[in-house]
Amino acid sequence: MIYLDNAATTQVCPEAAHAALDAMTAHYGNPSSTHGPGRDARAALQSARLTVAESLGAKPEEIVFTSGGSEGDNWAIHGICRLMRHKGKHIVSGLTEHDAVRKTLDALETQGWDVTRLAPGPDGAVSPEAVAAALRPDTALVSLMLANNETGAVTDIPAVARAIKAANCPALLHTDAIQAYMKLPLDVKTLGADIVTVSGHKIHAPKGVGAQYIRAGLRLPPLILGGGQESARRSGTENLPGILALAAAVTAYRTDKDAPARMAALRQRVLDRLSPALPDMRLIGGGAPHILCLAFPGYRSEVLLNYLDGIGVCVSKGSACKRGARSHVLQAMDLPAKIIDGAIRISFGRFNTASDADGLCNGLLQACATLRKAL
Repeated sequence: MIYLDNAATTQVCPEAAHAALDAMTAHYGNPSSTHGPGRDARAALQSARLTVAESLGAKPEEIVFTSGGSEGDNWAIHGICRLMRHKGKHIVSGLTEHDAVRKTLDALETQGWDVTRLAPGPDGAVSPEAVAAALRPDTALVSLMLANNETGAVTDIPAVARAIKAANCPALLHTDAIQAYMKLPLDVKTLGADIVTVSGHKIHAPKGVGAQYIRAGLRLPPLILGGGQESARRSGTENLPGILALAAAVTAYRTDKDAPARMAALRQRVLDRLSPALPDMRLIGGGAPHILCLAFPGYRSEVLLNYLDGIGVCVSKGSACKRGARSHVLQAMDLPAKIIDGAIRISFGRFNTASDADGLCNGLLQACATLRKAL
C-alpha cells in the first residue's frame, strides 16, 4: 500500500506508540494525585508541555493540551467571543476555513454575531490586504488558518497580525495551524497570533490529542468546566498517553530536520513526472510542502480515487471531514466545475519515499489511460 493521505491523518510513529504504551503501563497515575505515581505522571506531563512549547517558541505555561483540532478551534472562537463581546460582535474569517471553524461561526451568527467571510486569492490564500479592508472598530476576532488543509495555500498570518495592529483594532487573532505544524517554520513570537491551534494526528501522534497556544496574559474562558486541570483552563483528567505520545512525535519530527524538505521534493517529483505526460492537469494552490492539489479536467475525482484505491494507492478528494461533498474550498476559489469535480489531494508524511511518489504517478497515468479508453 502507498499511503498519501497524510493531511487526513498519519501513521503513528514508533516513538509516539512507545510513549503511549509507557504512559499506560508505567506512568499510569493521575497527574492531579499527590502520591508517588501521581507525582511521576505530573512530571511527565510537564516535560511534555515543555517539549510542545519549545516546538512553538512558547513558554510552557502558554500551552494547554486538548483533544485535538476541532476542540481547539471551537474553544478559541467561542472563548474569544465571550471575552471580547463588550468590544463588539464582528468576526473576520475566510471562506476556505475548516468546518471546525466554519460551523462554529455559523452557530455564532444565529446568536447575533456578524461574520465577514473573505474570499481567497488565486493562490488559495486570504490576503492581509483583504483582512485590513474588512476590519471595523467593533471587530472582536480574526480567525484564519495558516496552511489550508485541501490546497496547502499559506496565509501570511504575521502580516495579518500587523494589519490588525496598524488599524488600531481591538480584535484578537486565532490561527488554525494544524496543517502547518512541524512542516512550516512556526514561532509564536513572530507569528503574532493570540491563539494557535495544533493537532497530534497530523504529525504521527495518535488521534484524540492536540495543543492550544494561548498568549500569556490572555484570560481565555474555559470551554470545559470541572476539576480545574490545566491551570483551570481545560478541565478533565489529562490524556497522559496521548500527551506523551504527542511530545514524542514532536521530538521525532524536530530530530528529523529534513522531513519538510523531503516532502517538498516528493511533491515536486510528482509534478515533474505528471506535468509533461498530462498537459491538461492543473495545479491548485500550493505553499505547504506536504500538500499537492491536482485537477484532472474530464475525469471524476471519485473515479480516480476508486481506481487508485483498487491498486493500493491512497489519496483523497479533499478534507476527510467532507464525506464526499463538493469542496467548499475549491468553490471559494471560483474554479470551474470541471476543475473542482476532477480534483484530488495528495499529501505526504515523514515516512513517504520516492518510490511512493513514483507509484502514485504510475497509478495516475494508468488510471487516466484506462479511463480515457472507456470514455
